[in-house]
Amino acid sequence: MEQVCFGIDVGGTAVKVGLFNTEGELLNKWDFATKRTGEGKDILRDAADFIKEKITELNLKKEAIAGVGVGVPGPVMDNGEVQELPNLGLGHFNIEEEMRSLTGLKVKAGNDANVAALGEYWMGGGKGYRNVVLLTLGTGVGGGIILNGSVLAGSKGAAGEVGHILVNEKEENTCGCGKKGCLEQYASATGIVRLAKRYLNDSSKASSLRNIPEISAKSVFDCAKNGDELSMEVVEKACYYLGIAMAHIAQVVDPEAFVIGGGVSKAGEILTETVKKYYNANVMDALKNKEFRLATLGNDAGIYGAAKLILA
Repeated sequence: MEQVCFGIDVGGTAVKVGLFNTEGELLNKWDFATKRTGEGKDILRDAADFIKEKITELNLKKEAIAGVGVGVPGPVMDNGEVQELPNLGLGHFNIEEEMRSLTGLKVKAGNDANVAALGEYWMGGGKGYRNVVLLTLGTGVGGGIILNGSVLAGSKGAAGEVGHILVNEKEENTCGCGKKGCLEQYASATGIVRLAKRYLNDSSKASSLRNIPEISAKSVFDCAKNGDELSMEVVEKACYYLGIAMAHIAQVVDPEAFVIGGGVSKAGEILTETVKKYYNANVMDALKNKEFRLATLGNDAGIYGAAKLILA
């Protein structure tokens, strides 16, 4: 009997669910709104009820279900314990035990960024490598590290917080984490916009960015691709900091490949090639010339990785 498993990606606004076979083929996917009532516990109940509904609807036998993998926005320890999931309004509890009691199925959980990295390693931009680092450049900068095919979670489940690597000791503005000079302040979508506005304020140089009412990271990269000098300077600076951070990461975990995801990754080759230049300029010789790939699973990376938690 062919086995299947469910992958669940719990987000602040939506819960995404995927049904997979053991070969990693996505058979079906769904999503529903995240409900934060019941001190956040309704999120898990809703997810469990949804899984049970689909099992009945699809006439799946219990012995054919390998289990349920879950990715959540916060650190998860090896035994399934989480200290807090502030974005979901949940405090200390064991998510694996909770979901197991609600579904009657095997459950494995992990941090959402680590789970997304596992998804890209398994079936996305990192496929074919055993050692991969994923950097997700969105509103913030997230990360996940895969070593020898397994997630590096750390003692508290909080490993991979690459967005808060210090890259600029001279920064005066404070990052959301409370530090100053974090990678996230320069390489996230919001960080790139902040850099662009700083460059526009500090320079009288003509730029097509000055004609854009609401500057975005996409508009910065688009203008840079069209040869806009100031936009190119912003891209160079953001990629400089990103390259430095990646060099630091490589000198600790020595991956075969870096995979870049998130909205900023849609910039494509201008991003990967510029980052690669600054990575190679700042890393030791033995670690030069790593593979730089773009993530390919998009918003589905989390459900793929959650499924892989069960199939690992």
